[in-house]
Amino acid sequence: MRCCVCLFQRSLPCSPSKMAAGESNSRSSCLNLSNSGPLGNAPPSNVAHSLPASNGGAAGATGGMNRSAGNSNPLSGPENGGGADSSVRSAPSTQNPPRLSVGQSAAAAHGASASGATTGAASNMTATSSSSSSSSSTSTASDASAAAVSSLPSSPASVLVYREPVYNWQATKSTVKERFAFLFNNEVLSDVHFLVGKGMGVQRIPAHRFLYSDEVQIGPETVMTTLYTAKKYAVPALEAHCVEFLKKNLRADNAFMLLTQARLFDEPQLASLCLENIDKNTADALAAEGLTDIDLDTLVAVLERDTLGVREVRLFGAAVRWAEAESQRQQLQPTPENKRRVLGKALSLIRFPLMTIEEFAAGPAQSGILTDREVVSLFLHFTVNPKPHVEFIDRPRCCLRGKECSITRFSQVESRWGYSGTSDRIRFSVNHRIFVVGFGLYGSIHGPTDYQVNIQIIHTDSNTVLGQNDTGFSCDGTASTFRVMFKEPVEILPSVNYIACATLKGPDSHYGTKGKRKVTHEAPATGIKTCFTFCYAAGNNNGTSVEDGQIPEVIFYT
Repeated sequence: MRCCVCLFQRSLPCSPSKMAAGESNSRSSCLNLSNSGPLGNAPPSNVAHSLPASNGGAAGATGGMNRSAGNSNPLSGPENGGGADSSVRSAPSTQNPPRLSVGQSAAAAHGASASGATTGAASNMTATSSSSSSSSSTSTASDASAAAVSSLPSSPASVLVYREPVYNWQATKSTVKERFAFLFNNEVLSDVHFLVGKGMGVQRIPAHRFLYSDEVQIGPETVMTTLYTAKKYAVPALEAHCVEFLKKNLRADNAFMLLTQARLFDEPQLASLCLENIDKNTADALAAEGLTDIDLDTLVAVLERDTLGVREVRLFGAAVRWAEAESQRQQLQPTPENKRRVLGKALSLIRFPLMTIEEFAAGPAQSGILTDREVVSLFLHFTVNPKPHVEFIDRPRCCLRGKECSITRFSQVESRWGYSGTSDRIRFSVNHRIFVVGFGLYGSIHGPTDYQVNIQIIHTDSNTVLGQNDTGFSCDGTASTFRVMFKEPVEILPSVNYIACATLKGPDSHYGTKGKRKVTHEAPATGIKTCFTFCYAAGNNNGTSVEDGQIPEVIFYT
């Protein structure tokens, strides 16, 4: 049973006859303190105050019982210089409490008389439940009321009000943190409720418009909604906690999904980490289901990168999967025309020239996504020299970050190095792991010329070709070197012998002399030293050796 405390004003005594007759005074007779005090804290219960008693005191005791917790004054408690007195001052004087029936007044008075307060004061207790005593006769109620009043002191002194203590929850909490934790999922001071669920399973959950504490429990299923809420209500600490959780749980199979969310919530650091993860684990990331759920801008952001570690034909296959899902989202039939339409600018970011002719012929050429003109142009690019211009990027991707490095093994350049179909070859090893992305080759001594070339890196012991590219390059007739790149980086392990091989078709070229057996490159930023050791490659090598010949430059990443 919830009790209300009635306070009586010392300076305005009330005669028993007025109490019995139920006359009303213009002042409010009662203040409901069931939810008053700071944060719902009940004020002290053993107090003596005075207010004009109306309706025999009993009606005043029930005044404001319908008042909600949200209307209590959080600044009127003991901790804010309040307490019972300040609560009384904050009570609106214009609001008249609901009256009880005469029978209810009598019952309340009778209960007060029977309570037997040791100080001789009446205890004005009221029940919160409805009573049927209104059917009692007026005379009987009056007699009962008079009997109750007869026990009061005859002196016009104030009436002492005594109540059993209401649970003072704040008194048991030593810190603000504990008090806020108590309010969590509690009706006390609740100013908003959430209805969760549907039908018979709906739940009414009390809440408050503030954060209860700085402790949070986040899981994979709640982190995105929590991040959204933290962004919406500008809670940077909670936002940082969510982002940190996502960083710790970032994997290849959820990198695309988190990248989309990071872009949506404008989290550049998280987006950068997602892209790095996709770079390192491109094949696994492309195989994840989350790929088909990303938006076009995110797909474009990934395909634009030069650091994806996967063959281009697999990127094309992933783009086709995404296009099929996007066509369904747009309620389009997954025809080749619609796939091309939804891909938009993403299609131009697939580097078809980096595929082998076999990969292109078996996949993209038969997909129907490319136009006939594009297919013919790409086939010509694969088969003829000089290579015609194509509308797609032919710059190799490199799955490495950092700055490109290169070393030159010759100190001087001379003229006239001929070609008859034999490959120029040189053996080399390094002192730590690197990735070779291409060679620098000498060009014609007869002015601007186009060369057709095949470059390879061969594992010496197993004679396995680790990387190759059939391509071409144009030179300007100077003694400079001209870049010829592999389609993918070739991993070179320390203390393992490899053969660099280049087969050129074209006129006589420049060549290098005064070669060095050991060449060291030191990275300016990190100070890492990469040492190349060159040796003679036995067999047909077109005359290239450590001292002179072709393949003057190696381009690599550490």
